[in-house]
Amino acid sequence: MNFDKELDARGLNCPLPILRTKKFLAELESGQILKVSSTDPGSVKDMQAFARQTGNELLSTAENGGEFVFMMRKH
Repeated sequence: MNFDKELDARGLNCPLPILRTKKFLAELESGQILKVSSTDPGSVKDMQAFARQTGNELLSTAENGGEFVFMMRKH
């Protein structure tokens, strides 16, 4: 999937991945896609809740060897 900006939040623990995601999304235009990489297992539920609360669309969630990759479209 193509994306407009990438956030490397690997090694960061809650709530830093979400805080950084919020900051990076603020720099995007509506409809652009942010790719977020994280190693915090809690970020899976956090990203789902963040998307619901903010109206941004969580396009996909993938896990590979303890690394989680999220694709989120800015509303």
